[in-house]
Amino acid sequence: MSALTTSPALSVRGLTKRYGDRVVLEGFDLDVRAGEVVSILGANGSGKSTSLRCISGLTKFDSGQVSVVGRDVRSGEHVPEIAMVFQKIHLVPRLTALENVCAGALGRLSFWQAWVPRAFAADVREEAMACLDRVGLAGRAHDRASRLSGGQQQRVAVARALCQRAKVLLADEPVSALDPAAAEQVMRLLRSLADDDGIAVAAVLHQPDLARRHCDRIVGLTSGRTTLDTRQSPLTDADVDALYASDYAAEGALT
Repeated sequence: MSALTTSPALSVRGLTKRYGDRVVLEGFDLDVRAGEVVSILGANGSGKSTSLRCISGLTKFDSGQVSVVGRDVRSGEHVPEIAMVFQKIHLVPRLTALENVCAGALGRLSFWQAWVPRAFAADVREEAMACLDRVGLAGRAHDRASRLSGGQQQRVAVARALCQRAKVLLADEPVSALDPAAAEQVMRLLRSLADDDGIAVAAVLHQPDLARRHCDRIVGLTSGRTTLDTRQSPLTDADVDALYASDYAAEGALT
């Protein structure tokens, strides 16, 4: 595990989100430091995915405070320092792995470059190739994304986040659709991004064993509230059972 800085790269306080009368998040708190991997566990409907979407600006939150590398961000604000990796891997199938990774640099490209992938400048393509090499896929750079396995596509998505030069990486169930070997590979990659690149990583997981092996801390959500925040070693099977049983008893909850 890496040495952690004292000031969080990501700080969340009192985050609340409602859909009509339903409270999905209620006073959610989270700190993730540079070089730290934090897993967020909880049953379906506990608010895990909603928390990441609110933090990233994809979904507006109703109240609370989100701070990224010391800067407060508004509800619904796009934050260039944050990159997201999703359960459903959002790559452009007809583009190559390299072109998909280059898309991580869109925020600092001209309009023309953003809309014509093959117009990516040489320095952007060089950086993207380095990011692919970082995730072990330089040899597949010119293959279309549609020809890659699920695990390889997820690693391309991580490389795209690297090309974005993100300080915070949010991963929403990044291994749920992968076989065990590919899941281990992706989690080791996220671990190395924290250790070697100093990125703050928060990952929603449904696999407590992966969280124990690869994460510094485990945060548990129950009905939109933080009910667990611990180092990985003291997490017991009883903790996990209680965390999941409580939310499965609530029918019709939103994720």
